[in-house]
Amino acid sequence: LNGLIAFRRDMKQFFGLRRRDEIHASQMLRSPGPLQGIAKHNRLSIIRHFAQCLAGMNSIDLVIVIVDKDGKPQDYDVFEKAWEARIQRFENTMAHGNFRGPKTTNETGMIFPDHTSDRKLTRLLRKMRTFNPIPNQASYGGGFRDIPVTRIIEDPNFRQSVDSYFIQAADLVAFLTQQSLAPCSYIKRNNARTYSRRLDPIVCHAAAPRDPSGFVRL
Repeated sequence: LNGLIAFRRDMKQFFGLRRRDEIHASQMLRSPGPLQGIAKHNRLSIIRHFAQCLAGMNSIDLVIVIVDKDGKPQDYDVFEKAWEARIQRFENTMAHGNFRGPKTTNETGMIFPDHTSDRKLTRLLRKMRTFNPIPNQASYGGGFRDIPVTRIIEDPNFRQSVDSYFIQAADLVAFLTQQSLAPCSYIKRNNARTYSRRLDPIVCHAAAPRDPSGFVRL
């Protein structure tokens, strides 16, 4: 938190971004609202500096889940599948002691999402605590094992993004990841598609060891 506060202090000094202003990456470029007094190229600079700030923090691990909607059946629930994968990788990474810091398999964690489909996410986590089928590899005969989630404390603790620098950081990661795959015209024109690569040092590759980028792909 102190690192994020120091970053915001710098952004106020260099670009006039107030501490209470929300960094909502997509809106900053498309519909800046109260940030329209900051030139668009400076808003893009803030996004770049934010990514660099996060990349320099050695206490962060990013678990990035990407859903490719192409080819999915019509009833595929993107929200549920993405969160199910995110929760499972969070659980597994703690269980194997693969987050940064001292090696331990006794970690527990909490989820602090922004307000989204609050009740739906809460029901999903509660279900995974009692019934969480994990498919077996085909070489083991298929089927599944029931391995309930045990390391995530309480229900999700929902926050308003404007009130949380951490939520704004997560939003930035999601925005840059999305733009690296399907950039908008402004990102293309300003060669900003590769900004997500600045985050490479803090991507948790243990969460997706088979993917070169360390992304969980569905």
